[in-house]
Amino acid sequence: MSEPHKTRLAILISGRGSNMQTFIKACAQGSLDAEVGIVISNNPNAAGLQVAAQAGIPTRCINHREYVGREEFDAALVAELARHEVDLVILAGFMRILTPVFIAPFAGKLLNIHPSLLPKYPGLHTHQRALDAGDPEAGVTVHYVTQELDGGPPIIQARVPVHDDDTAETLAARVIELEHVIYPLAADWQLQGRLKLTAMGATLDSSQQQGSQLDHEIAAMAAQRKNLEQLGIAGFNPENEIILQQVLVQKPKVGG
Repeated sequence: MSEPHKTRLAILISGRGSNMQTFIKACAQGSLDAEVGIVISNNPNAAGLQVAAQAGIPTRCINHREYVGREEFDAALVAELARHEVDLVILAGFMRILTPVFIAPFAGKLLNIHPSLLPKYPGLHTHQRALDAGDPEAGVTVHYVTQELDGGPPIIQARVPVHDDDTAETLAARVIELEHVIYPLAADWQLQGRLKLTAMGATLDSSQQQGSQLDHEIAAMAAQRKNLEQLGIAGFNPENEIILQQVLVQKPKVGG
């Protein structure tokens, strides 16, 4: 008797793959009911490729410099992912602007994490821009990927206060801890079929997750540091207050 199909993730990276490592650990420990089927980088020198290989995960470098244009590069990505029959694509520091050639085949199955409280500060240098603007808080957003750069429907955000003595580096260090919490959480919602991309935006199925119950789940993770060890957050700094905030997760009206 054949084993049931296990959900397969593809993770795309350009560097060290900090969030990738969190996903690898979550899958290995069973807090995500999935396996990482392939890690792909556009950068042959990406440190994350070696990390993934050491974990026994297939890796592939598709160097964007070897392609005439973005569309050709994206077509190569699509072909490689098709070979591995992946169910969900995770962008984890993948520093490429994607075209419809890539986005369309994975619509609703393509997640990204961006280090700002979108819609603020799409693009690069987000922490410095938050400091320059005098923002009292900063954070990170998990969102669906659409053709608008960093403009797809947001799923969940995490926020941290900005300290008077913060630099872009110290702020980034606190924010990345939260990235490692909320990205696997959003992916888990997607894998369970609770989260979907619809015409309304990011929709969480209210028949499975009634409003206050969702708020409780998020609050419990923040207040009790629930599952942080399972999600790979060893040595989490308790001084960094977490506020996990659901963003534009629409709940369909009952009977509507």
